[in-house]
Amino acid sequence: MTASHARLTLAEVEALAREAHAAQRDKAGRPYTEHLAAVADGVRRRGGSDEQIAAAWLHDAVEDDALSAEWLAGAALPQAVKDMVLAVTKRADEEPEAYARRVLATPGALLVKEADLAHNADPARLAVLEPATRARLTAKYARMRKLLGLTAPDAPQERRV
Repeated sequence: MTASHARLTLAEVEALAREAHAAQRDKAGRPYTEHLAAVADGVRRRGGSDEQIAAAWLHDAVEDDALSAEWLAGAALPQAVKDMVLAVTKRADEEPEAYARRVLATPGALLVKEADLAHNADPARLAVLEPATRARLTAKYARMRKLLGLTAPDAPQERRV
């Protein structure tokens, strides 16, 4: 970058996130970057802004210690992106209700979390997990969707009633 205050492009944010999470695997043993790409795509498909898509790429970076909070604070990113990333970053011993309140209070963060929950709760993704883990996560994601006021993920209209 030639300008001293140039912002990271969406492609640069994606590359940074992919590199930061390169060694990480999800609960099913898949490359974690697949989850990041799915959440970013979910935000895009839901009409999210470039800032929300950038936050989707980075949504687990601080929580998973892939990138530090200090890195995020100094990154060449709009403050809105940083705010969304921090809003969806779970904190140690944090109650789900407090987490949901922070997500709801941060402009743009709900769409990022909605896309994250939709991918986490994908039946195909959950199907490969042990039954006890699948049941625990399904209940956890359903509770968070309820706290956030979200309807069932991609459910047919008749099932939403």
